[in-house]
Amino acid sequence: MQWEVVIGLETHAQLATRSKIFSGASTAFGAEPNTQACAVDLALPGVLPVMNREAVACAIRLGLAVGATIAPRSVFARKNYFYPDLPKGYQISQYEIPVVSGGGLSIAWEQDGQQHEKRVRLTRAHLEEDAGKSLHEDFHGMSGIDLNRAGTPLLEIVTEPDMRSAKEAVAYAKALHGLVVWLGICDGNMQEGSFRCDANVSVRPVGQAEFGTRCEIKNLNSFRFLERAIDYEVRRQIELIEDGGTVVQETRLYDPDRDETRSMRSKEDAHDYRYFPDPDLPALVIAPAWIDEVRASLPPLPEALRAQFQQRLGLSAYDATTLTASRAMAGYFERVVARLGEIAPAAGDDAARAQAKLAANWVMGDLAAALNRDGVEIDASPVSPHQLALLLARIQDGTVSGKIARDVFGVLWQERPDADDAADQVIASRGLKQISDTGALEKIIDEVLAANPKSVEEFRAGKDKAFNALVGQAMKATRGKANPQQVNELLRARLAG
Repeated sequence: MQWEVVIGLETHAQLATRSKIFSGASTAFGAEPNTQACAVDLALPGVLPVMNREAVACAIRLGLAVGATIAPRSVFARKNYFYPDLPKGYQISQYEIPVVSGGGLSIAWEQDGQQHEKRVRLTRAHLEEDAGKSLHEDFHGMSGIDLNRAGTPLLEIVTEPDMRSAKEAVAYAKALHGLVVWLGICDGNMQEGSFRCDANVSVRPVGQAEFGTRCEIKNLNSFRFLERAIDYEVRRQIELIEDGGTVVQETRLYDPDRDETRSMRSKEDAHDYRYFPDPDLPALVIAPAWIDEVRASLPPLPEALRAQFQQRLGLSAYDATTLTASRAMAGYFERVVARLGEIAPAAGDDAARAQAKLAANWVMGDLAAALNRDGVEIDASPVSPHQLALLLARIQDGTVSGKIARDVFGVLWQERPDADDAADQVIASRGLKQISDTGALEKIIDEVLAANPKSVEEFRAGKDKAFNALVGQAMKATRGKANPQQVNELLRARLAG
Protein backbone atom coordinates (compact mmCIF):
# COMPACT_ATOMS: atom_id res chain seq x y z
CA MET A 1 0.00 0.00 0.00
CA GLN A 2 1.16 3.50 -0.80
CA TRP A 3 0.99 5.96 2.07
CA GLU A 4 0.71 9.73 2.21
CA VAL A 5 2.18 11.71 5.09
CA VAL A 6 0.21 14.62 6.56
CA ILE A 7 2.03 17.15 8.75
CA GLY A 8 1.02 20.33 10.55
CA LEU A 9 3.33 22.35 12.78
CA GLU A 10 2.73 24.34 15.93
CA THR A 11 5.57 26.75 16.63
CA HIS A 12 6.22 28.71 19.80
CA ALA A 13 8.20 31.88 19.15
CA GLN A 14 9.38 33.69 22.27
CA LEU A 15 8.84 37.38 21.65
CA ALA A 16 11.77 39.77 21.90
CA THR A 17 10.40 41.97 24.68
CA ARG A 18 12.39 43.13 27.70
CA SER A 19 9.59 42.28 30.12
CA LYS A 20 7.00 39.54 30.42
CA ILE A 21 3.62 39.50 28.79
CA PHE A 22 1.58 40.47 31.87
CA SER A 23 4.21 41.80 34.29
CA GLY A 24 7.32 43.96 34.45
CA ALA A 25 9.65 41.05 35.29
CA SER A 26 12.70 40.60 33.07
CA THR A 27 12.80 38.04 30.24
CA ALA A 28 16.62 37.92 30.07
CA PHE A 29 17.97 34.39 29.60
CA GLY A 30 20.46 32.77 31.94
CA ALA A 31 19.57 34.27 35.33
CA GLU A 32 19.80 32.20 38.49
CA PRO A 33 16.69 29.99 38.90
CA ASN A 34 13.61 31.66 40.35
CA THR A 35 15.11 35.15 40.44
CA GLN A 36 12.91 36.57 37.65
CA ALA A 37 9.49 35.25 38.64
CA CYS A 38 7.30 37.87 40.23
CA ALA A 39 3.97 37.65 42.05
CA VAL A 40 2.00 38.37 38.85
CA ASP A 41 3.70 35.52 36.96
CA LEU A 42 2.72 33.13 39.75
CA ALA A 43 -0.84 34.53 40.11
CA LEU A 44 -0.46 35.12 43.82
CA PRO A 45 -3.56 36.50 45.59
CA GLY A 46 -4.32 40.16 44.92
CA VAL A 47 -2.32 40.59 41.72
CA LEU A 48 -3.63 41.66 38.31
CA PRO A 49 -2.03 41.00 34.92
CA VAL A 50 -1.45 43.96 32.58
CA MET A 51 -0.96 43.40 28.84
CA ASN A 52 2.48 44.13 27.35
CA ARG A 53 1.89 46.48 24.40
CA GLU A 54 5.13 45.49 22.64
CA ALA A 55 4.08 41.81 22.60
CA VAL A 56 0.92 42.81 20.75
CA ALA A 57 2.98 44.87 18.28
CA CYS A 58 5.08 41.75 17.59
CA ALA A 59 1.93 39.79 16.78
CA ILE A 60 0.74 42.54 14.44
CA ARG A 61 4.12 42.51 12.65
CA LEU A 62 3.88 38.80 11.99
CA GLY A 63 0.26 39.02 10.87
CA LEU A 64 1.09 41.73 8.34
CA ALA A 65 4.14 39.83 7.06
CA VAL A 66 2.15 36.65 6.29
CA GLY A 67 -0.90 38.40 4.84
CA ALA A 68 -3.16 37.42 7.74
CA THR A 69 -6.19 39.07 9.29
CA ILE A 70 -5.49 41.10 12.43
CA ALA A 71 -8.45 40.79 14.78
CA PRO A 72 -9.77 44.22 15.83
CA ARG A 73 -10.91 42.54 19.05
CA SER A 74 -9.45 39.38 20.54
CA VAL A 75 -9.84 37.81 23.96
CA PHE A 76 -7.77 35.91 26.50
CA ALA A 77 -8.70 32.68 28.23
CA ARG A 78 -7.36 30.53 31.03
CA LYS A 79 -6.13 27.20 29.69
CA ASN A 80 -6.47 24.92 32.70
CA TYR A 81 -4.08 22.04 33.22
CA PHE A 82 -1.63 20.84 35.85
CA TYR A 83 2.11 20.71 35.31
CA PRO A 84 4.68 21.00 38.09
CA ASP A 85 6.19 24.02 36.29
CA LEU A 86 2.83 25.81 36.14
CA PRO A 87 2.09 26.51 39.79
CA LYS A 88 -1.00 28.63 39.22
CA GLY A 89 -2.70 25.70 37.42
CA TYR A 90 -3.56 27.57 34.25
CA GLN A 91 -1.91 29.34 31.33
CA ILE A 92 -3.26 32.60 29.95
CA SER A 93 -3.73 32.09 26.23
CA GLN A 94 -6.14 32.84 23.40
CA TYR A 95 -8.66 30.33 22.12
CA GLU A 96 -11.88 31.31 20.32
CA ILE A 97 -10.64 34.62 18.93
CA PRO A 98 -6.87 34.77 18.25
CA VAL A 99 -5.09 38.00 17.43
CA VAL A 100 -3.96 36.69 14.01
CA SER A 101 -5.97 34.46 11.65
CA GLY A 102 -5.12 32.99 8.25
CA GLY A 103 -2.26 34.03 6.02
CA GLY A 104 0.46 31.83 4.61
CA LEU A 105 4.17 31.36 4.07
CA SER A 106 5.90 30.48 0.80
CA ILE A 107 8.61 27.82 1.04
CA ALA A 108 11.08 26.14 -1.29
CA TRP A 109 13.10 22.99 -0.74
CA GLU A 110 15.11 20.32 -2.51
CA GLN A 111 14.09 16.67 -2.36
CA ASP A 112 15.18 13.68 -4.43
CA GLY A 113 17.27 15.93 -6.64
CA GLN A 114 14.32 18.18 -7.51
CA GLN A 115 13.42 21.68 -6.39
CA HIS A 116 9.95 22.25 -4.98
CA GLU A 117 7.96 25.24 -3.86
CA LYS A 118 4.54 25.78 -2.30
CA ARG A 119 2.62 28.03 0.06
CA VAL A 120 1.80 26.68 3.51
CA ARG A 121 -1.46 28.01 4.94
CA LEU A 122 -1.49 29.34 8.48
CA THR A 123 -4.49 28.68 10.70
CA ARG A 124 -3.80 31.20 13.41
CA ALA A 125 -1.24 32.86 15.63
CA HIS A 126 -2.19 33.65 19.19
CA LEU A 127 -0.55 35.29 22.17
CA GLU A 128 0.08 33.39 25.37
CA GLU A 129 2.41 33.16 28.34
CA ASP A 130 5.10 30.51 28.75
CA ALA A 131 5.25 28.14 31.69
CA GLY A 132 8.26 27.51 33.92
CA LYS A 133 10.85 24.84 33.28
CA SER A 134 11.43 21.50 34.96
CA LEU A 135 15.10 20.73 35.66
CA HIS A 136 16.09 17.07 35.80
CA GLU A 137 19.84 17.32 36.16
CA ASP A 138 21.73 17.25 39.46
CA PHE A 139 18.72 16.39 41.59
CA HIS A 140 19.36 12.67 42.16
CA GLY A 141 16.10 11.27 40.82
CA MET A 142 14.05 14.35 41.55
CA SER A 143 13.12 17.43 39.50
CA GLY A 144 13.75 21.06 40.26
CA ILE A 145 11.48 23.87 39.07
CA ASP A 146 12.77 27.13 37.57
CA LEU A 147 9.98 29.67 37.22
CA ASN A 148 12.05 32.38 35.49
CA ARG A 149 10.43 31.52 32.16
CA ALA A 150 6.88 31.71 33.53
CA GLY A 151 5.05 34.62 31.94
CA THR A 152 7.48 35.05 29.03
CA PRO A 153 5.48 36.23 25.99
CA LEU A 154 4.93 33.66 23.26
CA LEU A 155 3.32 33.70 19.86
CA GLU A 156 2.01 30.25 18.96
CA ILE A 157 1.87 29.92 15.17
CA VAL A 158 -0.26 27.05 13.84
CA THR A 159 -0.35 25.73 10.26
CA GLU A 160 -2.96 23.84 8.34
CA PRO A 161 -2.01 20.17 7.69
CA ASP A 162 -0.44 21.14 4.35
CA MET A 163 2.98 19.48 4.50
CA ARG A 164 3.65 16.04 3.04
CA SER A 165 7.24 15.18 4.03
CA ALA A 166 9.77 15.82 6.76
CA LYS A 167 11.92 17.89 4.38
CA GLU A 168 8.91 20.05 3.55
CA ALA A 169 8.23 20.57 7.27
CA VAL A 170 11.85 21.55 7.85
CA ALA A 171 11.68 24.01 4.93
CA TYR A 172 8.62 25.63 6.52
CA ALA A 173 10.22 25.75 9.97
CA LYS A 174 13.36 27.36 8.54
CA ALA A 175 11.28 29.89 6.57
CA LEU A 176 9.25 30.81 9.66
CA HIS A 177 12.40 31.01 11.79
CA GLY A 178 13.99 33.32 9.24
CA LEU A 179 10.86 35.49 9.13
CA VAL A 180 10.47 36.04 12.90
CA VAL A 181 14.17 36.91 13.18
CA TRP A 182 13.88 39.13 10.07
CA LEU A 183 10.99 41.02 11.68
CA GLY A 184 12.89 41.40 14.96
CA ILE A 185 10.11 39.79 17.00
CA CYS A 186 12.14 36.75 18.13
CA ASP A 187 15.87 36.06 18.47
CA GLY A 188 15.36 32.54 17.08
CA ASN A 189 17.74 30.87 19.54
CA MET A 190 16.60 27.26 19.44
CA GLN A 191 19.13 26.08 22.02
CA GLU A 192 17.66 28.49 24.57
CA GLY A 193 14.09 27.55 23.64
CA SER A 194 13.21 30.85 21.95
CA PHE A 195 11.94 28.99 18.89
CA ARG A 196 10.54 25.48 19.27
CA CYS A 197 8.27 23.31 17.13
CA ASP A 198 5.68 20.61 17.81
CA ALA A 199 4.81 18.40 14.86
CA ASN A 200 1.39 16.82 14.29
CA VAL A 201 1.97 13.73 12.14
CA SER A 202 -0.42 11.25 10.58
CA VAL A 203 -0.50 8.88 7.60
CA ARG A 204 -3.26 7.82 5.24
CA PRO A 205 -3.53 5.65 2.11
CA VAL A 206 -2.82 7.62 -1.07
CA GLY A 207 -6.11 8.89 -2.45
CA GLN A 208 -7.98 8.84 0.87
CA ALA A 209 -9.69 12.13 1.73
CA GLU A 210 -9.99 11.58 5.47
CA PHE A 211 -7.02 12.26 7.68
CA GLY A 212 -5.45 9.49 9.69
CA THR A 213 -5.04 9.57 13.48
CA ARG A 214 -2.41 12.14 14.37
CA CYS A 215 0.25 12.15 17.01
CA GLU A 216 1.87 15.29 18.38
CA ILE A 217 5.66 15.18 18.76
CA LYS A 218 7.29 17.46 21.32
CA ASN A 219 10.86 18.34 22.31
CA LEU A 220 11.95 19.44 18.83
CA ASN A 221 14.50 22.20 19.37
CA SER A 222 16.52 21.84 16.16
CA PHE A 223 15.74 21.43 12.47
CA ARG A 224 17.70 18.19 12.40
CA PHE A 225 15.66 16.72 15.26
CA LEU A 226 12.44 17.88 13.59
CA GLU A 227 13.28 15.96 10.41
CA ARG A 228 14.48 12.85 12.21
CA ALA A 229 11.49 12.77 14.58
CA ILE A 230 8.97 13.04 11.74
CA ASP A 231 10.73 10.37 9.68
CA TYR A 232 10.74 8.00 12.66
CA GLU A 233 7.11 8.68 13.53
CA VAL A 234 6.00 8.11 9.93
CA ARG A 235 7.79 4.73 9.86
CA ARG A 236 6.31 3.80 13.24
CA GLN A 237 2.75 4.58 12.22
CA ILE A 238 2.97 2.79 8.85
CA GLU A 239 4.53 -0.33 10.41
CA LEU A 240 1.91 -0.31 13.18
CA ILE A 241 -1.00 -0.12 10.73
CA GLU A 242 0.46 -2.72 8.34
CA ASP A 243 0.93 -5.11 11.28
CA GLY A 244 -2.78 -4.82 12.10
CA GLY A 245 -2.49 -2.27 14.90
CA THR A 246 -4.18 1.10 15.38
CA VAL A 247 -2.56 4.49 15.81
CA VAL A 248 -3.65 6.10 19.09
CA GLN A 249 -3.95 9.87 19.32
CA GLU A 250 -1.34 10.94 21.84
CA THR A 251 1.49 13.28 22.62
CA ARG A 252 4.90 11.74 22.02
CA LEU A 253 8.35 12.80 23.08
CA TYR A 254 11.33 12.66 20.74
CA ASP A 255 14.46 11.12 22.26
CA PRO A 256 17.47 12.32 20.21
CA ASP A 257 19.85 9.87 21.90
CA ARG A 258 17.81 6.86 20.79
CA ASP A 259 16.45 8.61 17.67
CA GLU A 260 12.89 7.57 18.41
CA THR A 261 9.59 8.90 19.67
CA ARG A 262 7.93 7.47 22.76
CA SER A 263 4.54 7.93 24.35
CA MET A 264 4.29 10.89 26.72
CA ARG A 265 0.56 11.21 27.44
CA SER A 266 -2.72 10.29 25.77
CA LYS A 267 -5.12 12.75 24.18
CA GLU A 268 -8.80 11.91 24.29
CA ASP A 269 -9.63 14.45 21.61
CA ALA A 270 -8.12 17.34 19.74
CA HIS A 271 -8.74 19.82 22.54
CA ASP A 272 -8.31 18.15 25.89
CA TYR A 273 -7.85 21.35 27.88
CA ARG A 274 -10.59 23.35 29.59
CA TYR A 275 -10.72 27.00 28.58
CA PHE A 276 -12.49 29.74 30.56
CA PRO A 277 -12.54 33.50 29.83
CA ASP A 278 -9.89 35.27 31.88
CA PRO A 279 -11.75 37.53 34.33
CA ASP A 280 -8.78 39.82 34.94
CA LEU A 281 -7.98 40.80 31.34
CA PRO A 282 -10.18 42.97 29.14
CA ALA A 283 -10.53 42.25 25.45
CA LEU A 284 -7.51 43.20 23.34
CA VAL A 285 -8.60 45.99 20.99
CA ILE A 286 -6.36 46.87 18.04
CA ALA A 287 -7.28 50.06 16.23
CA PRO A 288 -6.65 50.41 12.47
CA ALA A 289 -4.30 53.33 13.20
CA TRP A 290 -2.09 51.02 15.28
CA ILE A 291 -1.92 48.49 12.44
CA ASP A 292 -0.97 51.28 10.01
CA GLU A 293 1.72 52.45 12.43
CA VAL A 294 3.24 48.96 12.64
CA ARG A 295 2.99 48.48 8.86
CA ALA A 296 4.96 51.68 8.29
CA SER A 297 7.76 50.36 10.54
CA LEU A 298 8.16 47.03 8.74
CA PRO A 299 11.42 46.33 6.88
CA PRO A 300 11.28 45.11 3.25
CA LEU A 301 9.70 41.68 3.61
CA PRO A 302 11.39 38.48 2.39
CA GLU A 303 8.53 37.58 0.06
CA ALA A 304 8.79 40.92 -1.79
CA LEU A 305 12.57 40.57 -1.92
CA ARG A 306 12.26 37.03 -3.29
CA ALA A 307 10.01 38.26 -6.07
CA GLN A 308 12.50 41.01 -6.83
CA PHE A 309 15.40 38.57 -6.99
CA GLN A 310 13.44 36.37 -9.40
CA GLN A 311 12.15 39.13 -11.65
CA ARG A 312 15.09 41.56 -11.67
CA LEU A 313 18.00 39.13 -11.30
CA GLY A 314 16.52 36.03 -12.94
CA LEU A 315 17.14 33.74 -9.96
CA SER A 316 15.13 30.58 -9.43
CA ALA A 317 12.52 30.38 -6.69
CA TYR A 318 14.80 28.03 -4.76
CA ASP A 319 17.79 30.39 -4.95
CA ALA A 320 15.67 33.43 -4.06
CA THR A 321 14.14 31.64 -1.07
CA THR A 322 17.52 30.47 0.20
CA LEU A 323 19.05 33.95 -0.11
CA THR A 324 16.19 35.54 1.80
CA ALA A 325 16.34 33.08 4.68
CA SER A 326 17.65 35.96 6.78
CA ARG A 327 17.98 39.72 6.42
CA ALA A 328 21.72 39.40 6.92
CA MET A 329 22.15 36.93 4.06
CA ALA A 330 19.88 38.92 1.72
CA GLY A 331 21.79 42.10 2.53
CA TYR A 332 25.17 40.44 1.98
CA PHE A 333 24.07 39.07 -1.39
CA GLU A 334 22.69 42.43 -2.51
CA ARG A 335 25.97 44.16 -1.62
CA VAL A 336 27.97 41.53 -3.58
CA VAL A 337 25.78 41.98 -6.68
CA ALA A 338 25.90 45.79 -6.46
CA ARG A 339 29.70 45.88 -6.09
CA LEU A 340 30.22 43.28 -8.82
CA GLY A 341 28.14 45.44 -11.15
CA GLU A 342 30.38 48.43 -10.35
CA ILE A 343 33.65 46.53 -10.94
CA ALA A 344 32.49 44.71 -14.08
CA PRO A 345 29.41 46.42 -15.56
CA ALA A 346 27.23 43.85 -17.28
CA ALA A 347 26.57 44.26 -21.00
CA GLY A 348 22.84 43.54 -21.13
CA ASP A 349 20.28 41.70 -19.06
CA ASP A 350 21.65 38.22 -19.75
CA ALA A 351 25.09 39.20 -18.52
CA ALA A 352 23.60 40.84 -15.41
CA ARG A 353 21.64 37.69 -14.63
CA ALA A 354 24.77 35.57 -15.12
CA GLN A 355 26.56 37.79 -12.60
CA ALA A 356 23.71 37.46 -10.13
CA LYS A 357 23.69 33.67 -10.51
CA LEU A 358 27.46 33.52 -9.96
CA ALA A 359 27.09 35.62 -6.80
CA ALA A 360 24.17 33.48 -5.59
CA ASN A 361 26.12 30.26 -6.11
CA TRP A 362 29.06 31.55 -4.10
CA VAL A 363 26.98 33.00 -1.25
CA MET A 364 24.85 29.84 -0.95
CA GLY A 365 27.79 27.51 -1.60
CA ASP A 366 31.36 28.33 -0.56
CA LEU A 367 30.49 31.17 1.80
CA ALA A 368 27.63 29.32 3.52
CA ALA A 369 29.79 26.19 3.90
CA ALA A 370 32.59 28.19 5.54
CA LEU A 371 30.13 29.94 7.86
CA ASN A 372 28.56 26.62 8.92
CA ARG A 373 31.94 24.94 9.38
CA ASP A 374 33.24 27.65 11.70
CA GLY A 375 29.93 28.54 13.35
CA VAL A 376 30.07 32.15 12.16
CA GLU A 377 27.08 34.37 11.39
CA ILE A 378 27.12 35.97 7.95
CA ASP A 379 27.25 39.51 9.30
CA ALA A 380 30.56 38.52 10.96
CA SER A 381 32.01 36.90 7.82
CA PRO A 382 35.82 37.29 7.51
CA VAL A 383 35.29 37.83 3.76
CA SER A 384 33.39 41.05 3.11
CA PRO A 385 30.86 41.50 0.28
CA HIS A 386 33.29 43.84 -1.56
CA GLN A 387 36.13 41.30 -1.27
CA LEU A 388 33.96 38.49 -2.60
CA ALA A 389 32.66 40.69 -5.42
CA LEU A 390 36.22 41.42 -6.61
CA LEU A 391 37.07 37.72 -6.51
CA LEU A 392 34.00 36.94 -8.64
CA ALA A 393 35.02 39.69 -11.09
CA ARG A 394 38.39 37.97 -11.46
CA ILE A 395 36.64 34.72 -12.32
CA GLN A 396 34.61 36.54 -14.94
CA ASP A 397 37.56 38.30 -16.57
CA GLY A 398 39.63 35.11 -16.69
CA THR A 399 42.26 36.18 -14.16
CA VAL A 400 41.60 33.03 -12.11
CA SER A 401 39.67 29.82 -12.64
CA GLY A 402 36.84 28.76 -10.37
CA LYS A 403 39.16 26.24 -8.70
CA ILE A 404 41.87 28.81 -8.00
CA ALA A 405 39.21 31.28 -6.82
CA ARG A 406 38.32 28.79 -4.09
CA ASP A 407 41.95 28.71 -3.02
CA VAL A 408 41.98 32.53 -2.91
CA PHE A 409 38.74 32.50 -0.91
CA GLY A 410 40.34 30.11 1.58
CA VAL A 411 43.28 32.48 2.06
CA LEU A 412 40.94 35.45 2.53
CA TRP A 413 38.92 33.48 5.06
CA GLN A 414 41.95 32.44 7.11
CA GLU A 415 43.98 35.67 6.94
CA ARG A 416 41.04 38.10 7.28
CA PRO A 417 42.55 41.09 5.42
CA ASP A 418 40.73 44.43 5.62
CA ALA A 419 41.46 45.79 2.13
CA ASP A 420 38.66 45.64 -0.45
CA ASP A 421 41.24 44.59 -3.09
CA ALA A 422 42.55 41.73 -0.94
CA ALA A 423 41.69 39.16 -3.64
CA ASP A 424 44.01 40.90 -6.14
CA GLN A 425 46.76 41.06 -3.51
CA VAL A 426 46.51 37.32 -2.82
CA ILE A 427 46.47 36.45 -6.53
CA ALA A 428 49.55 38.60 -7.20
CA SER A 429 51.58 37.61 -4.13
CA ARG A 430 51.03 33.87 -4.64
CA GLY A 431 51.35 33.79 -8.41
CA LEU A 432 47.86 32.44 -8.94
CA LYS A 433 47.01 34.30 -12.13
CA GLN A 434 45.45 32.03 -14.72
CA ILE A 435 47.50 31.16 -17.80
CA SER A 436 45.57 32.35 -20.83
CA ASP A 437 48.44 32.84 -23.27
CA THR A 438 47.64 30.64 -26.28
CA GLY A 439 51.26 30.10 -27.25
CA ALA A 440 52.27 28.97 -23.79
CA LEU A 441 49.28 26.63 -23.51
CA GLU A 442 49.92 25.11 -26.94
CA LYS A 443 53.47 24.26 -25.88
CA ILE A 444 52.26 22.60 -22.70
CA ILE A 445 49.57 20.64 -24.58
CA ASP A 446 52.13 19.39 -27.09
CA GLU A 447 54.27 18.14 -24.21
CA VAL A 448 51.27 16.40 -22.62
CA LEU A 449 50.32 14.68 -25.88
CA ALA A 450 53.88 13.50 -26.40
CA ALA A 451 54.05 12.11 -22.87
CA ASN A 452 50.67 10.31 -23.08
CA PRO A 453 50.52 8.44 -26.43
CA LYS A 454 48.26 5.74 -25.00
CA SER A 455 45.57 8.27 -24.00
CA VAL A 456 45.81 9.88 -27.46
CA GLU A 457 45.34 6.48 -29.08
CA GLU A 458 42.35 5.66 -26.86
CA PHE A 459 40.69 9.00 -27.59
CA ARG A 460 41.03 8.50 -31.33
CA ALA A 461 39.53 5.04 -30.82
CA GLY A 462 36.40 6.67 -29.44
CA LYS A 463 37.03 6.63 -25.67
CA ASP A 464 35.91 10.02 -24.31
CA LYS A 465 37.37 9.30 -20.87
CA ALA A 466 40.83 9.50 -22.42
CA PHE A 467 40.16 13.16 -23.31
CA ASN A 468 39.37 13.98 -19.67
CA ALA A 469 42.60 12.29 -18.64
CA LEU A 470 44.56 14.49 -21.06
CA VAL A 471 42.81 17.61 -19.77
CA GLY A 472 43.75 16.55 -16.25
CA GLN A 473 47.39 16.14 -17.24
CA ALA A 474 47.43 19.61 -18.85
CA MET A 475 45.91 21.19 -15.75
CA LYS A 476 48.41 19.32 -13.58
CA ALA A 477 51.29 20.59 -15.69
CA THR A 478 50.13 24.17 -15.13
CA ARG A 479 49.40 23.58 -11.43
CA GLY A 480 45.76 24.33 -12.10
CA LYS A 481 46.52 27.79 -13.50
CA ALA A 482 45.51 27.11 -17.09
CA ASN A 483 42.23 28.44 -18.43
CA PRO A 484 40.14 25.23 -18.53
CA GLN A 485 38.05 26.37 -21.50
CA GLN A 486 41.15 27.21 -23.54
CA VAL A 487 42.76 23.90 -22.61
CA ASN A 488 39.68 22.04 -23.86
CA GLU A 489 39.53 23.99 -27.13
CA LEU A 490 43.26 23.76 -27.89
CA LEU A 491 43.45 20.09 -26.98
CA ARG A 492 40.53 19.19 -29.25
CA ALA A 493 42.09 21.17 -32.06
CA ARG A 494 45.43 19.36 -31.62
CA LEU A 495 43.77 15.93 -31.48
CA ALA A 496 41.72 16.69 -34.58
CA GLY A 497 44.84 17.75 -36.52
